[in-house]
Amino acid sequence: MPPLPSELAYVPFVSVEHMMALVHHIGIETVLIDLAAEIEADFKRWDLFDKTPRVASHSDVGVIELMPTSDGEMYGFKYVNGHPKNTKEGLQTVTAFGLLAEVNSGYPKLLSEMTVLTALRTAATSAMVAKHLAPKGATTMAMIGNGAQSEFQCLAFKAICGIDTVRLFDVDSAATRKCARNLQGSGLTVVPCKTGEESMEGAQIITTCTADKQYATILTDNMIGEGVHINAIGGDCPGKTELHRDILLRSNIFVEYPEQTWVEGEIQQLEKDHPITEIWQVITGQTEGRRTDKEITLFDSVGFAIEDFSALRYISKAIVGTEFFTQLDMLADPDDPRDLFGMLQRSAS
Repeated sequence: MPPLPSELAYVPFVSVEHMMALVHHIGIETVLIDLAAEIEADFKRWDLFDKTPRVASHSDVGVIELMPTSDGEMYGFKYVNGHPKNTKEGLQTVTAFGLLAEVNSGYPKLLSEMTVLTALRTAATSAMVAKHLAPKGATTMAMIGNGAQSEFQCLAFKAICGIDTVRLFDVDSAATRKCARNLQGSGLTVVPCKTGEESMEGAQIITTCTADKQYATILTDNMIGEGVHINAIGGDCPGKTELHRDILLRSNIFVEYPEQTWVEGEIQQLEKDHPITEIWQVITGQTEGRRTDKEITLFDSVGFAIEDFSALRYISKAIVGTEFFTQLDMLADPDDPRDLFGMLQRSAS
C-alpha cells in the first residue's frame, strides 16, 4: 500500500457541479449580495493589494489571461479565456478556474471552477458599483446583450440596487427569448425589445454586454439621455469596445484599474490625459461618485484580479462544513521534506 498523504497534502476543489449546488444551497441572490459585500470590503483596502494588469496572450480569435493578486496574507490567481467565436461552435465564450494560496507557506488552500463564479462576481461588481453611481430610486435597466452573463446581471441589480424591470435586447432574438425564459419567476418584470433604442425607453441604468471582438457601436450618442448610469462590461480586450466615443466625452467615467482599462476598456478610444476616476476612491469616500441628477455616469468595467480574489475567498469560507467540494491529493508531502525521492521510491512497494 502506498503511503497516504497527510492532511496538508489535500486541497479543497470546488467543481462546476459543487459550485452550482452551493449557489442553490445558499440562494443565488444571497450569493450575489454576499459577493458584492466581499468585493466592496476588499476595494476599501485597495492599497494592501499587489496590482498588475492581467497577463494576456492574444490571438485572432480570442485571448487567454492570467489574473494574479495578493493582500500579503493570501495569494490568488484566475485563468480565464475570452473567445467570442466559441458560441457558434457550441462552446462557452468564457471559461475560468482559480486558485487561492497562503503567502506564508505558498501552499494552495483552494482550487475552484470560475466559469460560473466569474459570472456571479462580474454581476456582483456591476451592481455594487451602480449602488454608488446610479440615479437614486432607479427601477428599470436596459440589458443589451442577452448572452451568458445577462441573467446574472439582471438578478444582481434586482438584489443589490432594487431594480424591478429589465428591458432586454440582443441582435440574436433567440438569446433574448432564452434570457426572458430564464428570468421567469424571478420577481422581475421582463420586457423583450426589438431594438436597442426600444430597450432604453424609461431605463435609468443601461448595461451593455456583447461578445464580438471588434470596435462595435452598440450605443450611439443620440441614444443616451441625461441622468443615466451606463454599466459597460463587454469591452474587455484591445480592439473591443461597445460605446461610441462621443458618449465617453459626455460621461463621468469610473474604472477599476487604469493601467488595465486603458488597454482593454472603452477608454482605449480616448487620449491618455482624459479624466477618469478609480472606483475604489468613491467606495472609500475619497472622491464623489454621482454629483448631479443630470450627469451620465459610466462604469468602464473590464474585470480585475481583486474581484476574483474576493470571490475565491468567499467560496473558501462558504464551503466550510458543507459537502460542496472534493479533497484533491495535490501536494507531495514526504515525512522528511528533504526526501521527496525517498517518498517516490517507497510508493512502489
